[in-house]
Amino acid sequence: MLKKKTLFLLLTTLCLTLSNAQKKAPSAEKQSLKENFKNDFLIGAAVNSNQCKELNLEESVLIKKEFNSITPENDLKWSNIHPSKDGFNFDLADKYVSFGEKNNMHIVGHTLVWHSQLASWVNKVQQKDTLQSIISNHINTIVKRYKGRINTWDVLNEALNEDGSPRESVFYNVMGGENYIDLAFDLAAKADPEATLVYNDYNVCNPQKRKGVVRIVKSLKNKGVKIDAVGIQAHWNLTEPSIETIEKTIETLADLDVQVMFTELDITVIPSPWDLEGAAVEQNYEQYENDPKMNPYPEKLPKKIERKLAKRYEDIFKLFLKHKDKVSRVTFWGVNDGQSWLNNWPIKGRTNYPLLFDIKNKPKNAYYLVNALKKK
Repeated sequence: MLKKKTLFLLLTTLCLTLSNAQKKAPSAEKQSLKENFKNDFLIGAAVNSNQCKELNLEESVLIKKEFNSITPENDLKWSNIHPSKDGFNFDLADKYVSFGEKNNMHIVGHTLVWHSQLASWVNKVQQKDTLQSIISNHINTIVKRYKGRINTWDVLNEALNEDGSPRESVFYNVMGGENYIDLAFDLAAKADPEATLVYNDYNVCNPQKRKGVVRIVKSLKNKGVKIDAVGIQAHWNLTEPSIETIEKTIETLADLDVQVMFTELDITVIPSPWDLEGAAVEQNYEQYENDPKMNPYPEKLPKKIERKLAKRYEDIFKLFLKHKDKVSRVTFWGVNDGQSWLNNWPIKGRTNYPLLFDIKNKPKNAYYLVNALKKK
């Protein structure tokens, strides 16, 4: 009888101990990025058309729980929303905006003017007056349609070369210089005076590219043209850019009296071709397809690399929190690893692991480390 009583007490004590441990252990269900950072900056994700249609219940629940800002991966880019000279296609864009409104999210419009994913008919324009009229019609039609509904616009995307010089896009060449930049921001400001207007680019942390961004911001401000923020795309890797370089970039841009946004954050954990520059989507390296050296983790991410990824995210978010008075939004480029563009860029058919949630929408170690920063 005594032995049975002793055994019962031991089992009861063990159950209580396990129960208390479970209460203290971090649980993804009890955590939320948007809640943890709600007093610091917006936490966003790039979403695709299927996610806006809520075709996957698990992804829908995750997006609503973790993020308070959304950016469209492709649905508002010129080739999709303005595919022909006289024709706009608002079907997917409307669904995107409705999804954001229904869930009380900060809605980003991406992007009004960009040389890539541009409707083919625009590239055939050769007259300055014609192109100016096309830009005006494009921006006025879209921004006015979503006035008061889309909160932030990436007005201009990737207008610079790596050395900070102007990219010779169809807009630059036909318009005869960078005056199309002034035109785009001025049109957007007039179409919706309350919207936040952003210049967005990759490799902004590189000193030469950063100087080019500073030049654009100063030029617009000196002319009295509204620009509210610079978006740093933040397609980074496990070591570069350094935390010191990112901090220098934040401080430099904030000194221009603009908000700093990290608009397309992801961390690649697999190799890239040696001559790869930045995040230009037109880069493609077919010769490396099926090369195991370029796809080293096709099945799963080794624990050692996962720890490095988690530490990298922790260090980055420590910096964001240090400068939360300057950083207004942090957006991940995708919701989960399976959705990431890095699985097919710049080499198709690879497996990358750049985000906080894995292919099954489960939180990774990086998720817990980032959330834990708010408890320290």
